[in-house]
Amino acid sequence: MKTPFESLPLFPATIAGSLPKPAWLAEPEKLWAPWKLEGRALDEGKRDAVRVAVSMQEKAGIQIVSDGEQTRRHFVNGYMEKLEGIDFTNLKMVRIRNRYDANVPRVVGPVTRPKPVHSDDVKFLRAATTKAIKFTLPGPMTMVDTLYDEHYRSREKLAMAFAQILNQEARELAALGVDVIQFDEPAFNVYFDEVRDWGVAALERARQGVECKTAVHICYGYGIEANNSWKKTLGEEWRQYENTFPLLAKSSIDQVSLECANSHVPMELMALLKGKDVMVGCIDVANNRVETPEEVARVIRNALEYVPKERLFPCTNCGMVPLHRDVAAGKLAALGLGAALVRKEAVQPGTA
Repeated sequence: MKTPFESLPLFPATIAGSLPKPAWLAEPEKLWAPWKLEGRALDEGKRDAVRVAVSMQEKAGIQIVSDGEQTRRHFVNGYMEKLEGIDFTNLKMVRIRNRYDANVPRVVGPVTRPKPVHSDDVKFLRAATTKAIKFTLPGPMTMVDTLYDEHYRSREKLAMAFAQILNQEARELAALGVDVIQFDEPAFNVYFDEVRDWGVAALERARQGVECKTAVHICYGYGIEANNSWKKTLGEEWRQYENTFPLLAKSSIDQVSLECANSHVPMELMALLKGKDVMVGCIDVANNRVETPEEVARVIRNALEYVPKERLFPCTNCGMVPLHRDVAAGKLAALGLGAALVRKEAVQPGTA
């Protein structure tokens, strides 16, 4: 009997990560907004939000669905706050991704995972849909870059400690029925020497022995002012991927997620990922304009010049949590319909 992933059609659409949270759970259109509920009501509210997120994706024709990160406030801290050795009370101001300052938690001792973090979330998600499911985890380098380290005094040593913890988590989630575990590594677009020296090695350690598809998501960030200002300094061509893709092509990671829609990333850089599945970002998450299905299809067709059709997965550029829910729903629908257009063309050549 085939698994949900093995039963996927050509050009299965998926999302990079987050979706907007319902207004009754957290303040809309705000990154990392505080919860509006507490205790048991919060637990129930998170589950209800996951149901909404799954339904939104299924209705839009998304083939590999996620929980939309509805159970987490922050894509990194939502995981790290369940670990020991990290102080979330006495914060420290640091520079994040070499772009903006933020108050971050401090590593004050050995980082350990006292118990599984997302097992219950995955059990619920697996029971909520018959589709293939993806679950996202922060990557080791991005975790390191979202902290102030007072214990290890080495970004590499801390990354490897996180990688070991993430590996335990990822193995457990795969055993619970996750089809794709995605590690989010926006830091890979910034610290190229470290990516080469130990970043990919840490990622490999995190995915070691994981018995499902593994992916890494590398983007240019949410559509917040700091990221948008940084993008304006990158010139007419954004070639950051050129540093990292050759390294990932040699790795054991199965899939790579990248930003394409409304960006200055040269499409030919996808050719550097030969042998990998490529999640092609066809939806711009940095504005409220809803793409048309034909615009999505155009990105997919362009990507097909560099990626074999059986390895191309239409996707969003990044997470959509800062967007209005209606906008996100419209963008998801465009993604699903655009993928369906190109799928039809592949089955019936000459219909474009």
